[in-house]
Amino acid sequence: MTVTGDQWRGAIANLLQRTRRALPDDLAADVAAAAPPGLDVRMYLVDQEQRALHGVPRPDAELPEPLMVESTTAGRVFMTVEPLVSTAAGRPARLWMPLLDGTERLGVLEFIALSDLVFDDDVTFGCDLFGQLVGHLVAAKIPYGDALLKVKRTRRMSEASELVWRLLPPLTFVCNTMTVSAILEPCYEVGGDGFDYAINGPLLFFAIFDTAGHELRAGLGTAVVMSAIRAARRSGAGLYALPRAADQALEVHLPELRFTTAFLAELDLASGRLRYINAGHPQPLLIRHGKVVRSLVGGRRMPLGLDDSQIEIAEEMLERGDQLLLFTDGVTEARDRAGEPFGTERLIDLVQRNAGHLPAPETLRRLCHAALSHYDGPPADDATLLLVEWSQKAAAAMMPTTA
Repeated sequence: MTVTGDQWRGAIANLLQRTRRALPDDLAADVAAAAPPGLDVRMYLVDQEQRALHGVPRPDAELPEPLMVESTTAGRVFMTVEPLVSTAAGRPARLWMPLLDGTERLGVLEFIALSDLVFDDDVTFGCDLFGQLVGHLVAAKIPYGDALLKVKRTRRMSEASELVWRLLPPLTFVCNTMTVSAILEPCYEVGGDGFDYAINGPLLFFAIFDTAGHELRAGLGTAVVMSAIRAARRSGAGLYALPRAADQALEVHLPELRFTTAFLAELDLASGRLRYINAGHPQPLLIRHGKVVRSLVGGRRMPLGLDDSQIEIAEEMLERGDQLLLFTDGVTEARDRAGEPFGTERLIDLVQRNAGHLPAPETLRRLCHAALSHYDGPPADDATLLLVEWSQKAAAAMMPTTA
């Protein structure tokens, strides 16, 4: 048995019609109801900490147990962004597909054969198309209610985290020539860390922030800085003016706040020309052919909020395939029981072992979890990583290989 092209077209049209006015709570049931004959579809969303995949409730099915990312077939599909078929004696065949909003990893879809359907190339291709629509619908429905967000959370989120997460762009964006991906931990207790990016024609703007302090006050500082920089950028201001806009906003709105460190950059995707300013932030790493070749040491100025008229824009010419790794000090300053920091050398070693072998968001997930595991007890600071890859190969690695 197979699924015809007409049946796939009917399933996609059915799903669009069902979800036009659907509540977020209804999405899993609507996805299952719209599936073509011979298939059941179950949705799993990855939790905020990216450690387990959680089933999205639906009224006609028992809620499945969470599936660990590190030790299950579903988790392998999430990590590698590659579909897999699983078969077991006495159980229907299953096709596991990555659930993506474009290229941002949201979770996985489980396609269950209800008859003698075979997951050949044509059926897998149809499941991929159907799954792409489901990923877009998940992203579209999340802001309108709490049901899907609750699936992704394993505990209560702090006020600062609620504020910062609402400001952040999607964790991953990919186009034909580049990939940008980020991760932020501890995800339920974010303080002053943040990141931003925006692509406009051939120019990619990206930045990482770390406001001094903890909890809501630090989150407010990061919110002010990000908002000021976005407002300036969207009004046509160039890279030189963006830190000054943040300085002025902090002085007006949060004069008692100490400062925010930041790294702001602009990459020309046509030529590889990188222009950047480092406002008191840890120096990013330039990775070439899987090796860290140097840190970006130029463009230094005082942290944001400390007026500095001596702003210099540094430049670097990237080569195709280069990667830039930005991080906050919560990564390198994580300390174990003996007080030993995680350190830049350990970070470099992990980067070189993982660079180029995995999709960008999976590389960051592993790096961040390695840093967090170094802590003796709860993390004392936020840990944020941002990876930019000027590479067609890296972009292709974020696309499932279907016929």
